Amino acid sequence: MNTIITIFKKELIDTLRDRRTLIMMLVIPMLLFPVLMGIVVKVQVKQIKKAEEKRIKIGLLTYGNAQAFRDLLMNREDLRIMEDIQADSIQSLIKKDSLDAVILFSEDFDQKVADLEEGRVELYFKSTEDLNITRGRLRPLINDFEKRLISDRFMKLNLDEKIVEAIHIKEHDIASMKERIGKKIGGFLPYLFVLFCFMGCMYPAIDLGAGEKERGTLETLLSSPATRFQIVMGKFSVVVLAGISAAAISILGLFIAVRQVKELPPELLDVVLGILEFKSIVMVLSLLLPLSIFFAACMLSLSIFAKSFKEAQSIIGPLNIVVILPVFLALLPGIELNAKTALIPILNVSLASKEIIAGTIAPGLLAEVYISLIVLAGLSLYGCKRWFEREETMFRGS
Repeated sequence: MNTIITIFKKELIDTLRDRRTLIMMLVIPMLLFPVLMGIVVKVQVKQIKKAEEKRIKIGLLTYGNAQAFRDLLMNREDLRIMEDIQADSIQSLIKKDSLDAVILFSEDFDQKVADLEEGRVELYFKSTEDLNITRGRLRPLINDFEKRLISDRFMKLNLDEKIVEAIHIKEHDIASMKERIGKKIGGFLPYLFVLFCFMGCMYPAIDLGAGEKERGTLETLLSSPATRFQIVMGKFSVVVLAGISAAAISILGLFIAVRQVKELPPELLDVVLGILEFKSIVMVLSLLLPLSIFFAACMLSLSIFAKSFKEAQSIIGPLNIVVILPVFLALLPGIELNAKTALIPILNVSLASKEIIAGTIAPGLLAEVYISLIVLAGLSLYGCKRWFEREETMFRGS
């Protein structure tokens, strides 16, 4: 055991001297969330405020109809109304940004309404512009105008408007705000945690395997009194520590990012901080620990197989896709944690993390995820140990 600890300390010191490893393990996980969230929130708030304060240019074609609606738009200072346009040029005007939107009434609109039929109104806009705020500002005006027309109809017919309300639906959402928000962001957060866990393992694994081969220090280590198993465990422990540290630091970065965003409403901030409570974080990290063992064993095996640092990068790099795919599947609707998905590596961590963050994890399924991950970690560690014992692997290409 003392020999393993000695090798662990030696490899940890070498790892901490590597600038690339420190950047991937400490700097990026810590800064990514605060910087990314800060930029996104500030830009989004600025754009929304700019779009809401903007005086939008509206094309209006009424053909002499809907005079009350026309007067309503003309009296608004936040709208610039243009009526001298042709119906066949509406789309081109919007595409060229000459107009933000166009409201087109059918030529028989007033007659249709008078005959108690539906009058046709067409709203043209570009949903990709201004976060779709233009539509959001115009649609309520049209809806209010429709309500006025309906009220006028009932008054003419001397009827109570409530006679059309045959059913009154009262919805009761028993899901707490924590569950609703947790389900929404809970699918995205494991994606980042697993990715950081993988990236945290990758550079130390490459350096402690192929890197030592390239520097010629592996032979010196093998000639020491330490056994192959002790050498593997020393290197392996450093890689696992790097992976779980990167994931833990990314969680800390997320916590800092949430606290620094002043634009979040206080009640929403309380819920998000409740999601990031100590118990949930510990449970998520406990899932990432066996996953880090699996990543470390696989990457260390591939690293020691490679002849050089560059070859190890080319072999391990594409594994990002293999890792991302099951995590991406967890984001899809309908993919839930059950007896089958709890056995699928990486996917089970993403789904279980989502349930933990939402506070809806089933103890039986969580136990199944733990067992499957522990078995996978044990098998991968055993395979890594056997791989290190092969001379043709250790000295491939020598």
